[in-house]
Order: sequence, then structure tokens, then C-alpha cells
Amino acid sequence: MINQFLNNAWGQASNLFSAPIRRRRWVDLLVVAALAGIVMGLVLVAREWTVLQRPVVEINLSPWALPKYAILSFARAAVAFVISAAFTLVVAYWAARDPLAERFLIPILDTLQSVPLLAFMPVILLAMMSLFRSSNVGIELSAVIIIVTCQAWNMAFSFYQSLKTVPKELDEVSRGFGMNWSQRLRWVELPYATPGLVWNSMVSVANGWFFLMAAEAFKLGSRDFRLPGLGAYMSVAVDQGNVRAQVYAIVAMLTLVILLDQLIWKPVVAWSQRFQMDDAVKVEKRRSWLLRLLRRSEIWMRVRRAVTNLVPKRQPRPLAPSDISEEHTAFQRVLGGTMLILVLLALAFGGVKLVAVMAGVSSHEWLRLLQAGGASMARVLTSTFLATCWTLPVGLWIGLSPTWSRRLQPYVQVVASFPASILFVALIVALQRVGVNLFSSSILLMTISTQWYLLFNIIAGAQAVPMNLREAAKAYRFGLWKTSWKLYFPAIFPFLVTGWVTATGGAWNASIITEIVQFRGQTYTTFGLGAIVTQAADEGNIPLLAAAAILMALLVVLFNRLVWAPLYRLAETRYSVNR
Repeated sequence: MINQFLNNAWGQASNLFSAPIRRRRWVDLLVVAALAGIVMGLVLVAREWTVLQRPVVEINLSPWALPKYAILSFARAAVAFVISAAFTLVVAYWAARDPLAERFLIPILDTLQSVPLLAFMPVILLAMMSLFRSSNVGIELSAVIIIVTCQAWNMAFSFYQSLKTVPKELDEVSRGFGMNWSQRLRWVELPYATPGLVWNSMVSVANGWFFLMAAEAFKLGSRDFRLPGLGAYMSVAVDQGNVRAQVYAIVAMLTLVILLDQLIWKPVVAWSQRFQMDDAVKVEKRRSWLLRLLRRSEIWMRVRRAVTNLVPKRQPRPLAPSDISEEHTAFQRVLGGTMLILVLLALAFGGVKLVAVMAGVSSHEWLRLLQAGGASMARVLTSTFLATCWTLPVGLWIGLSPTWSRRLQPYVQVVASFPASILFVALIVALQRVGVNLFSSSILLMTISTQWYLLFNIIAGAQAVPMNLREAAKAYRFGLWKTSWKLYFPAIFPFLVTGWVTATGGAWNASIITEIVQFRGQTYTTFGLGAIVTQAADEGNIPLLAAAAILMALLVVLFNRLVWAPLYRLAETRYSVNR
């Protein structure tokens, strides 16, 4: 099994294209048209990024402007994903291979993934504006950084966990072949981590759309920092009460999500299945119509062969044990230690500056912030409870049924990728008109934005329930309730805790959007920490804004340490089916 994995993981790429197939010239035309479209899109994005800063961003509500806005939104998401992937490969590998760095980096990553990052949007924006005073690059980069900060942690933890759980047999074989660190990364670690990394990339990108829609419609005080995109289009349409434009924006966003699923994620998932190592797990073969179509293009095949020829084909050469050099040389240790010191110094410098900024917050304001934090936390926990009530039975039903899992998972992925934030203002205004106050509607909208984290994790947990245990429950004639209580609930508990952690983090971010809404000169607000963050940003009260953002982050981190961490330990020690 190990030799097959090592020898065929990368080599199976050629088998996909080895079957004889007739070429089609019309497919070549499609490939050329796609390449031309990509070039035109890059030119459009370059012009938008390098244009001079505009005091007012004019958003055209014509449906013919939506393709342009969709391209600009996708470009920001794509740049953020590339940065997140690079961060993942560097930081996660560093943490997994350097014990000293691991002690500091993992707690830092764990804290950062829990911080509600929309609260820091004004700080990031002002920092980028100070660096790029004349061009639009600063505003664009602020949106990209916000997306990176919601994608990178999840992907980094996925790669880190894969590196730490590489089977011992694979590690021994790689050392027996005399592979150095780069060869092991290419031939063993990256192939082994690919399936999990692809799945977490899909979840991270879906989460990034939520942040992007909020960042594109951002205002700070009297200044308008909106970016041309689908988020700004929807914001203007809601502000003007243009229902037709709102429908256009929803259709455009849904179309973009479906196109990305068909043109990117389905081919990537089909490609990643060749790296599946566990032969005992029955995985349904995923197929992509795009990969089958590209096989009919002569131009694509020539480009593929040219790219393949550029990659060295050298196989790792077995070496004698005496020829294998030590992995962690003195130079590597010094370099890693220096980088770690720089990271810690940067964090310390930022902390000192932040404390100096918050010195202007009075004790009365701190008391008000604590009360608002309690109100927001109550909404966050209520929304998580409501989401759990429906996702738990539905997720078990989908995950335990191979038929329904195959039928519904693609639709669930598409719906989950749709950014609920694009609808928040319209839904809040509609609920206000029927008599639902913002206190209740904010809980409902938090539930909408966080339910997918729970559903995906519960489905994954249900699919991981061992078949022999399910058959044993049937043999002993357990009823539905007893089977659920004795088998299903304990088996999915580790996945459920992961879903709770990510769902509460999403709810905290949603509180910044849902606790205060401005519509046609009217402001709807409810008491909470998210509303204070938005009000402080509008008023330009930087000390209050920094204090509210830090308090929100501290509440999340403390709740993680006091509640979620013990539940994680309980899940690992008592409810893990692999122990």
C-alpha cells in the first residue's frame, strides 16, 4: 500500500489523459476564448487597483454592470486565497517541523482564528491607506487582508494536522529512500495532505465571501471606502430600495458561486481523490465534466505536456543510512529562531501601541463595553443553539445515508458558499416592517450565517461512524433514539465541538453587521458590542473602537479556553471512536 501510494500518487496524472479520445476543434476555440477572457479580466482588475483614490464610488445598478463587479469580487477572493495558501505552506510546515516554533505559533494561530476580524477592519483600512496614499491599492489590500485572516488559519491547521499525522510507515519509507526535506514534502507530505487541504480550502473560500461582501460596502465616518463589487452593488440597491437590483445581485452572486463550483472545485476535488490513501474507506468517485472536455482540446494537451516537461522527473534515489544528512542543521535552527524572534517582537510592538491607544477609554465606557459584551454573547450562544437544533438531525440524516449524501451535498455546498451578509440589510429592513425588532432579527441572521459550519461538521462526523458499529446496533435491535444516544451522538461529538467553535466565531463577526443597520438615513440598532464597534468606526472614535475590538477578542478567547477546550479534551479522551 505504501509503495503504491508513493509511486502512483503523482504518476496517476498521466493516466487521466492516457485513454485515446478524439480531439474537437470547437473545444480549442473554447480554450482560446477562455484564455482571452482571463487576460481581459486581469487588465480590468489591474486598472481598478491602480486608479487614483476617488472621494465617492459610483455604483451602477444596471444589470449589465454585474459581470464587471463579479470579476472584481472574484479577483479579490482569488488573491486572498493565493496569499492564504502560501501562508499555509510556510507557517504550518514551520510549526510542524520546528518544536520551538510550534510552542509559540500554534497558540498564536489558535487565538487568531477565534478573533472576530471584522472588528479590526477600520484599523487595517487606516494602516493600508497610510501606506498607499494616492492609488486604490490600499483599499483593495485591506479587503484582501480581511479575507486572508478568515481563510489562512483554517487551512494552516489542516496542513499542520496532516503533517503531524503522516503514517509512521510513510515516514520510515521516505527516510529509507534518503529523501531530504524538500523531497519528503513533494513526494509524501503534500500528497498525503492534499484531500484534507482541498476540503478545508472550499470551506475557507466560502467563509471568505462573507467577509468580502462586508468589506466592499465599508464606510468609516463620513468617508466612503466602498469597492466596486457585488457587495457594494447590493448595499446601494438596498439603500435606494431598488428591489429589482437586489434580485439581480442575488442572482449574480448565486451564478458566481455555481460557476466556481463547476469550473474550479469539482475538477480540484476529482484530481485530489488520486491521493486518497485509505483503501478501506469507500469513497465515491467524483468526475468533472470540465476535465473530460479539456481532454478533447489539442491546445490544452500541448500546454499540459509543455508544463509537465518543465518539472524535473527525477525520482528519489535510495541512499545508505550514513549518507542521510541531519534534517535540522545549525543554520536551520538559527534561521528559525531568528524568524520566531521577529514575529514575537512584531506582536509585542503592536500590543504596546494598542495599549497606548486604549488609554483614552474611561472606566464608565469600559463598564458599558462589558455590559454590551454580555448582550452580544447571549445572542451568539442563542443563535448557536438554534442552529444546532436543526443541523443535528438533518446532518445525521444526510451523513448516514449514502444516497442522500450523494444527492444533497453538492447543493448544500453551493448554498453554504452563498454569502448571507449580502442579504442582511434587506432582511433586517423587511423584518422591521412586519414588527420584528432588531434584538430578535439579529439572532435570526446570526443563525443563518453560522448554521453551515455546524451542518458540514455533523455530516462529516456521521460519515465517519464505523459501519461495524452501525451494524451491531441493528443486530441488537436498538431503536432510533437508543442508537442515536449510544452511538451517533457520542461518535459525532468531536465534530460537533469543532462546529460549535467555528459557528460562534462566525456569529461574533455577524454581530458587527446585524446589531446596527443604516437604511435611508435611519439607523436601527440594538444594544451590543457589535453595534458599539460600528458606531465607534462611524464616529472616528479610535480608542473606543480599539477597546471594543480587543474586548470582543478577549471574550471569544476566554470562552474558548474555559468551555470549548475542556469539551475538546472530553471529545478526544472519551468520545473518540479511534481510541
